[in-house]
Amino acid sequence: MAYRVLGLDPAPFAPLFDLDDGALKAIGARRMTADTQPGFPCRVSLADAAPGEDVILVNHAHLADDSTPYRARGPIFVREHAGEAAILDDSLPPYLTSRLLSLRAYDCDGMMVDADVIEGREAEPLIRRMLARGEIAHIDAHFARRGCYAARIERA
Repeated sequence: MAYRVLGLDPAPFAPLFDLDDGALKAIGARRMTADTQPGFPCRVSLADAAPGEDVILVNHAHLADDSTPYRARGPIFVREHAGEAAILDDSLPPYLTSRLLSLRAYDCDGMMVDADVIEGREAEPLIRRMLARGEIAHIDAHFARRGCYAARIERA
């Protein structure tokens, strides 16, 4: 089963980089400078920020449908110069393959129908098996250790 990994649209995050630190704090966000790599995974570019690069840490609703008990939000990093949203076909970005992942499969009603924890470098066969099931609409990948949303995975 072919799949596609999707980064987030950068447009909603771009105005955050114009805010000062006080305004960011008021909305629950923080400006940070990456000081290690890996360590600051950008959800737009699907790549780790380089040391010295500015990022915003902000709370994001990655499953925003209020009709499901699985609606979810959490902290994500966005690089200041992330560019366009990454789209990868039949390939996992290194920022996923280098980490322990929690893969959570949802149906079209936003109900979780399957989940597993796996090393990222071993995740492709599991992703393909999950997406081969007709009731699964998409998979949300999370970084298992911290639980943060990492990327949306869909059928290509």
